[in-house]
Amino acid sequence: MARAMIRGLLQRGFSAAQLRVGEPVAAQRDALQRDLGVTALADNAAAVRDADLVVLAVKPQYAVELLAGLCPVLSQGHALLLSIAAGLRIADLARCCPSLPIVRAMPNRAALVGQGAAALYAPATVGDAQRALAEQVCAAAGSLVWVRKESDLDIVTAVSGSGPAYFFQLAEHLAAAAVAEGLDAVTAERLARQTLRGAGALAGGDTSLAAEREAVTSKGGTTAAALAAFQAGGFGPLVAAAVAAARRRSAELAEQFGGGPAAPPR
Repeated sequence: MARAMIRGLLQRGFSAAQLRVGEPVAAQRDALQRDLGVTALADNAAAVRDADLVVLAVKPQYAVELLAGLCPVLSQGHALLLSIAAGLRIADLARCCPSLPIVRAMPNRAALVGQGAAALYAPATVGDAQRALAEQVCAAAGSLVWVRKESDLDIVTAVSGSGPAYFFQLAEHLAAAAVAEGLDAVTAERLARQTLRGAGALAGGDTSLAAEREAVTSKGGTTAAALAAFQAGGFGPLVAAAVAAARRRSAELAEQFGGGPAAPPR
């Protein structure tokens, strides 16, 4: 995800000299410097020193300890922290470094192709200029929205953070069903992939999702028959249950990794 943000910033006119990355793995440092031209350092403290904005892009189980180690350096500067660590609340991060202004963001994997969807939350203590800076970074990898409550990010995680996997699984099932009906596997997967891609492109316009669905659905036709089968099988309640399960797990991650000691970052 950090790589996607870096690539997006470079494509939007930032220079590689403006960006530094803390990366403990030598092979990853070499790849970042080779592929993107950015400075990649083994020392996280050196990477964030004098920064205007620091993106915390690590797994949640490592974030608290890593941030606590950086606090002496960050407290000396004026950096804004933009956390994309899943589930970790601002209060958990603020305990590590109380003076640090923090914005939380939940991007998704489509940021890798510049089509990400990110939601941001900041407490009232974060000013307009700092919010604009966080927007600038997140918008480099796709579209963004601000949410009103931090707990809304658990819902965002369940919808857009995890959401690409839901569409991929539906496409997998479409291809498998086509094979079961007699189509060869290569053709079935190719059609499922392109259908997924085309539906995504159609959804990018101003027409509502319901209207796009209705435009494909002729009364008494094949699409109507398939949608009726979905409805009879409880498709709507099943999706609602899946989103609720992901939202609960996001909240559980915050409880699990927010307060206690973490394993050393990798």
